[in-house]
This record gives sequence, C-alpha cells and structure tokens, in this order.
Amino acid sequence: MKALAHPSTVPAESAIIERLPGAHFYDCYAIEIPCSSRTALGHFLTAFAHTPPWVNSLMALRNQVVQLFGLKDLGDLGAFDPSKPESAYLPGDRVGIFTLISKSDNEVLLGDSDKHLDVVLSAFKHTVASNGTQSFAITTVVHVHNLLGRIYMLPVTPLHKRIAPAVLSRVLAETNQA
Repeated sequence: MKALAHPSTVPAESAIIERLPGAHFYDCYAIEIPCSSRTALGHFLTAFAHTPPWVNSLMALRNQVVQLFGLKDLGDLGAFDPSKPESAYLPGDRVGIFTLISKSDNEVLLGDSDKHLDVVLSAFKHTVASNGTQSFAITTVVHVHNLLGRIYMLPVTPLHKRIAPAVLSRVLAETNQA
C-alpha cells in the first residue's frame, strides 16, 4: 500500500469529469487505504479535521491577504462541527471552507465561488481492489473569471501541489489509527 498521496488521473467514473473542460487548473491526488465502510464524505471529513497545522497557517495568511482585494475569508479547512454526523450533511451545507454540492457513498462534490474564481473538489472512493485496499482520490478543478483569478492562482498552484497530498495523506494516517 502506498503510504503517501501521489498524483493520479481523474477517476473516469467521477462526476467532476464534466467540470474539466475550460478549467484553468486541475489536479488529482490519490492514496491507497484499507477497505472500510466509511463514505467518501467520511474520508473527506477525516482528512480536513486533521489538517496539518502548517496548512492552516497558510490559510490564515491567505485570508488576511485576500481581504485586501475584497475576497472572502474562508477560515480553516477543518472549520466544521466534528460532532455532526456525515449523514446529516445535505447539498447546500457548509463543510469547512466548501459548500456541499452533491454526495453519494462513493463521491462527494464540494465547491466555492468568489468574484475571481470557482473551485470544485471531488472526494472519490474507488471500489475495493482484490488485495483488500481501495483508492481514495481528491480532484480539484478551478475556473478563473478574471485577471485577479489568474494572479491569485500564481502562488496557489505550486502551494496546492504540496497542500493537497499532505491533507489527503491524513486519511491513511487516521484510518491506520482507528
């Protein structure tokens, strides 16, 4: 089992495929995890509840800087009620910095929009492999609206390539501790 999140292709079965055309940026990272009955939303909540502190520090810096340009303060990635059961989340609910768009046992779509860009994230749980593991993938798709969005993405793109795998790796770490 691969211990770290690694770059991956976007899962062909994922609903996020429809959002790829015209994207300014997208990436996908996956990790192999032990088979579990936890849903895609459950894995997403685990990852974001255990966000590395350095990621939340970057988010705090981001929030301070973007407010100077009239953009939203999104808060921390893990800013959600950990006691709320995953079954209680409905489309339109906030889940950390994102709004829940849709959910099924194997995939959850979440997103956020602001004047500079739209971002949609897919958390996708693959079917179980013959070795008893399954792949869990996070795909991020960004559509920029204007010059501010393109400028915003200049520092975000390289940072995202470090943040996404670090957050995703928390799923395996927390699954192994359970």
